[in-house]
Amino acid sequence: MQSWLDETGSLTKRLRGIYGQDFGVSVLFNRWRPAFIDECRLLGLPTARYQLVREVMLHAAGRPLVLARTILPERTIEIAHRNLSHLGNRPLGEVIFAYPDLERRQRQFSRAPASNWSPALAEAVELREPVWGRRTVYAIHQQPLVVAEFFLPGLFWKG
Repeated sequence: MQSWLDETGSLTKRLRGIYGQDFGVSVLFNRWRPAFIDECRLLGLPTARYQLVREVMLHAAGRPLVLARTILPERTIEIAHRNLSHLGNRPLGEVIFAYPDLERRQRQFSRAPASNWSPALAEAVELREPVWGRRTVYAIHQQPLVVAEFFLPGLFWKG
């Protein structure tokens, strides 16, 4: 677990190295809406302002590996020439780690109980125990974005 939490490079690149062509991204949510209050604080933005909120599941041949949530402020999308607002099933890491001036500003860690997730999501990814996650504030051309990643039990299954 610790090596996943401490990963400083692209999670996408690491997962592709392990799972190859079986690695994929399923978009669960991708809409403009207000972010959570703590996410707004990290971004230094008012709580009522709409941000692009993207939630995805990273998987290997359908086996859930990671749940990720990204908060993209409008200014960050503009400065990134809109490359971040039309990702579809393309992994975010594939795009942001290509920016030569990508900066990691802050990282937090947490352990989320299964009860924090919606019952449908918890059942879909077979969450019964707490899962570890990390939340990172990155900046592209000095404009911030927040990425939260939770490491699911399927990441550690053998076979």
